[in-house]
Amino acid sequence: MDIEAGPELTIPAAELRWRFSRSSGPGGQHVNTSDSRVELLWNVAESSVLTEEQRAVVLAQLGRRLAGGVLTVTAHEQRSQLRNREIAMEKLGALVAAALAPPPTARRPTKPTRGSKRRHQAAKQQRSATKSLRRRPPTD
Repeated sequence: MDIEAGPELTIPAAELRWRFSRSSGPGGQHVNTSDSRVELLWNVAESSVLTEEQRAVVLAQLGRRLAGGVLTVTAHEQRSQLRNREIAMEKLGALVAAALAPPPTARRPTKPTRGSKRRHQAAKQQRSATKSLRRRPPTD
């Protein structure tokens, strides 16, 4: 099954490799015999669906998650291997889509307005007055 990783990119199932192993956690008697933990591997470096620009962006963004150019996603949240497969595919699609998304626009720093400075100062004076009323009166 192909993975939609954004509006313009679809990762074909032929480029995906699956590995299965036993998952930790609850499951009763069945857990000792079923391989419900799923690892989904996609070779980013040799993928035919990525352009060179996309490949460079994905390699730069997901560099820490890659091992030899291969992106690995694991899923073992559910007891069912089928559900874990679906979760792994969703995770891979979301990771690649986030890596290829354009960066957010930079925040322009702004100065506080005169009114906000005034309100801030008034709030500080109010807190100061409140705390000064909590003090013991001076003894003469």
